[in-house]
Amino acid sequence: MRVLSGIWSGIAVVVFLLIVIGGSITLTAMTSTSVNLSSALADPYLIGVIRFTIGQAVLSTVISVSLALIVTRALARRSKFPGRGLLISLMGLPVVMPVIVAIFGITAVFGKSGLLNQLLSLFGVEQSFTVYGLTGILLAHTFFNLPLTIRLLLPAWESIPRENWRLASMLGMSSRQLFRLLEWPSISDRLPGICLIVFLLCFTSFAVVLTLGGGPSATTIEVAIYQALRYDFELSQAALLALLQLSLCTVAALGLLKWFRVFAATSGRKVDARDRPDIHSTTGKAIDVFCIGICAIFLLLPITMIFYSGIRGPIYKVISDPILWLASARSLIIAILATVISMLLAMGLIKSVRFLREKTKQQKGAELALTIGSMTVAIPPMVIGTGFFLIALRTHTLTHATLIMIALVNAVMVLPYLLRSISPPYIQAGEQYYKLCRHLGLSGLQRFRLIDWPIIRKPTAFAVGLGGALSFGDMGVAALFDTDGQVTLPVMLYHQLGAYQFNEASVTAVFLLLLCVSFFWAINQIIGR
Repeated sequence: MRVLSGIWSGIAVVVFLLIVIGGSITLTAMTSTSVNLSSALADPYLIGVIRFTIGQAVLSTVISVSLALIVTRALARRSKFPGRGLLISLMGLPVVMPVIVAIFGITAVFGKSGLLNQLLSLFGVEQSFTVYGLTGILLAHTFFNLPLTIRLLLPAWESIPRENWRLASMLGMSSRQLFRLLEWPSISDRLPGICLIVFLLCFTSFAVVLTLGGGPSATTIEVAIYQALRYDFELSQAALLALLQLSLCTVAALGLLKWFRVFAATSGRKVDARDRPDIHSTTGKAIDVFCIGICAIFLLLPITMIFYSGIRGPIYKVISDPILWLASARSLIIAILATVISMLLAMGLIKSVRFLREKTKQQKGAELALTIGSMTVAIPPMVIGTGFFLIALRTHTLTHATLIMIALVNAVMVLPYLLRSISPPYIQAGEQYYKLCRHLGLSGLQRFRLIDWPIIRKPTAFAVGLGGALSFGDMGVAALFDTDGQVTLPVMLYHQLGAYQFNEASVTAVFLLLLCVSFFWAINQIIGR
């Protein structure tokens, strides 16, 4: 009975996740029964969609991780240069930035009338590639995943003891030997998990493919689900696609289980490279500077173009439009609801996890509970969104419960970020101060206020701010529920781009980006101050 009283909050969270996820998947499965499975799987269009979905995800993963390895090694070797900390901090901006805003910046640089084409035209060279289709998708995925992968890989270099570098220097190891004998053993444990994370992010990408896909030949399963629901209104076809995508993601998630501990990103701490024997080479310095410089330009130029285009746009016309403020209000409501729900889910689960570790010594049970909550990262949002869309159609609540449903999907999607950010310090605080709290008679809310909260408030502020910003800028599920014109701000920007209102879109993009960053900053100030 005592055990149940200690883990009831975790049980409630697991039951809630089962109802939300399991219920939507069950209804989706029931809807797909009217489709002939054998004939559907033999459809050339569906085969092409599956092939392209997997192919672009594999290519995006290979490009992002390969480039990240080169740039991360350069950053690790050059531990002291002006602006290094700022550059690593700015690499977190694409994670917070709404996808549709980043796409606008990428188009402003690499598009037909973009900055790159204008520079090439000065030398009489015409741009040989188009930003739409596979090329644009790979560019956008690299823009998002390159900085994320760098921040996930840097701890591998930070974990190498300084004594190892001294020994390597004494032995006179070359740069190639350093990588093979010191660096590769450290990163090889993290690399499979990082690759799987990047693959899942690219596999479930929606806004990038919807905006830059360029036609039926460049369509992923997520976009096919959206088209089946919104344009063709083929509910059974959309349900079948959602189940197919869930099955493929589940297969990938089975591999993720073994490598799930690699979610921790770098804190920005400088790698001490003073004892590396390969940092004094002139050729090595030139290569590292070139790699870091190109990476910085690739990441910062689209962001710069977003602000440059926005400043030149019709600011007053866009800002004075009441539709903009209504869309902003809807996005803010979704972000707040999603943040509150995900915070409650995370704290309920983490409380039970610590109880299992402290009181019952159930290490495996605690890890299983964390894994259950964190594995929602492997469930595509469009799968849950499809189930909710079908529920709303059957209950005739599509125009009334839209914001709540979008918030629920976003809360479930950002839950892993909160769990992996808050649980380590919360569990560590429990282990470190358990005996002291018993001796002083501290428990419940009093223990949380005096002991736990001062320790977890900063990681909680970062995780909640990140989750809120992601929910504010989400377009995938919001676009799916956009049936009555009550759009969110990202969907409004997508409509402007689709209508070729690029001047208005530039101002909306800057406005959306500033709101997301402001929301992230406000949460950090309110919670983490």
